[in-house]
Order: sequence, then C-alpha cells, then structure tokens
Amino acid sequence: MAKRNENSAQKRSEELQQTMERLEEGVRDVFTSGRYAEYLSVMSRFHDYSLNNCLLIAMQRPDATLVAGYRAWQDKFDRQVRKGEHGIRILCPIVVRARPSEDVPGEDAEPGDEPVPVRRIAGFRMATVFDVSQTEGKDLPTLSVDELKGDVEGFEAVMDAIGKASRYPIVYEDIDGGAKGYFSRAEPKRIAIQQGMSQAQTLKTAVHELAHSVMHDAEPGEKGPSLPDRGTREVQAESVAYVVSSWLGLDTSDYSFGYVASWSSGRDVSELRASLDEIRSASHGIIDVIERETSKLREPEERSRNKELERTPERSSRGLAERAMVARAASAKSRAPERSIEMSR
Repeated sequence: MAKRNENSAQKRSEELQQTMERLEEGVRDVFTSGRYAEYLSVMSRFHDYSLNNCLLIAMQRPDATLVAGYRAWQDKFDRQVRKGEHGIRILCPIVVRARPSEDVPGEDAEPGDEPVPVRRIAGFRMATVFDVSQTEGKDLPTLSVDELKGDVEGFEAVMDAIGKASRYPIVYEDIDGGAKGYFSRAEPKRIAIQQGMSQAQTLKTAVHELAHSVMHDAEPGEKGPSLPDRGTREVQAESVAYVVSSWLGLDTSDYSFGYVASWSSGRDVSELRASLDEIRSASHGIIDVIERETSKLREPEERSRNKELERTPERSSRGLAERAMVARAASAKSRAPERSIEMSR
C-alpha cells in the first residue's frame, strides 16, 4: 500500500511539473499561433480565474463557458457529466492555515476575542473540471450578463459603472485627427471620447481608454515601475477592451490582433507572461466593477445568481490602479518616458 501511495504521489508530482512546463510553452504559443483573440475570449468567460488556469482551459477546451468538478455538477447543480467525457486539467491551490502567530483580529473584534485564522497557499495540485456542454440534467440559472445587442441595452448603466471605475472624469469632445478617444496623462487628467459615436463604439472606446488610465498612469520621475513602450501599451489596452467587450456581449469581429505576433517577437517569456497578467488583472477588475454596479439595478432574484462554480480562492479587493501596478512590477524595466496622451485606434 505504501509503495502504491508513493507511486501515485510521484505521478501527481510529475504531472504538475509537466503542466508548468506546458504553461511556459503555452504563453509563447498564445502570441505566435494566431490564437490570441481565442485566448482573450476564454479570459472574458473566466474572469475570476488565474492566468495559468485561463491558459490551461484555452489550451484544452477553448470553447468552454462554465466549468465545475464532477461532484460539484452533481451536488450543486443536479447535473451529471456524460459518460466518456474527458475533463479539463487545471491547477487547484492547496490552502492551509498559517502559523497561529500570524492570525489577525476580526473586523468587529472585541478585546479578548479569538483572532481570525490566517490561511495561505502552500502549493498546487492538479484537479479535473468539466464544461457545462459535457453535462446533462437540470437547467442552470443564468450565470452570465445579459447579452447586449444593437443599440446597447443598459448602455447608460454600463457607462455609469465605467465612470465609477475611473479615477478621472470621462468627457465627450470633438477630437481632431480621427481618433475615437484618448487618455491624457497631462493635467487635467481625463478620458476623452469622440462625441456622436454609436453606443457600442462609445463603450469599446471608454474601456480602451479606461485600461490606459488604470495600467499606464505614470509620469516621468514618479516612483514605481516605469511605463512600458507605446506598442506594449496599445496591445494591453486593446486586449483589455476586447476582454470586457466580449464579456458584455458586444460584437468583437472588428478587433484585429495580427500585429501581436510581430510585437511579441524577441521578447522574453517572463515579459509576455507579465503582460498577460496585467491584461487579466485590469480587465477582470473592470468587469468586477461593472458587474457590481449594474447588479444593483437588477431584480433581487437576478442579484442572487448562483455563484457556486469553482473559482480561484483569492480575489483582491485593491483598487484597479494598484492591482495593475502590482502586476506591472513583476517585469518592470527601465524605459524612456513617451508622450503623455494615449490615443485610441
């Protein structure tokens, strides 16, 4: 029995190691294989998942929409995985209690109250999940936002939410030169949008410029990671706009990422990974704000949508700009300061 357990542990360890190696290859493949938009689409559907798990889902089942474990489908959703279906292997964090000395008082703790146990991630193991398309049974509750079509339904509410996510005012202007919008890092800082555009284009432009303001709001001489080059900034902002637009149900057929392969050429994998993580952090943070603000306008039964699908355990409550700064710090390099206005395409 001991020998069998030892062999099983070794196999699990080997699979985990192989998975991490595949992820490194997968990062490069995202940029060079023409599957960049496909990966961003997966990111939009799994906006609570880690970068690694978004990559793993995209590599194994890019058409997945909702995933859960075998028992979770049975116990929480009254659905059954169909016989013969092959699962999606993802990373599952191993969460353990930290040392008692690291425990902290609760928010409303009174003198003498026991401290709240602190938990930390001790490592990762492999877990198997299945997409809803691989199951059958009871109908699921609505688990995604309503699709926005045509003259965008809920446009005012979504734009109001974007305004709340922004640290700077959003203004409508008649912009010279054909640009749809820009984020000005020069005072007074603002997000400007070309007036008179369609609701869908206005939303896409607002998200693109909001991404710039969240990810690229740095000034010469400011402490902290320096700005990435202009090409990187545009790749990141356009990618965030694609993820959020896709999540909102907007038509994304006019997005083109043909330039991504040439942009990524010669860059280190760690830099590409860090850029993907910045895109994930910014887009997911924006989605969180839109989801929270627009949910206030829904009926109570809609607000109580089932949230039982398996998620990564950590979910930062820090502001969008701080989250983007933390992600950017992972691969910060010295870069020369460039123009102070980020123009939308």
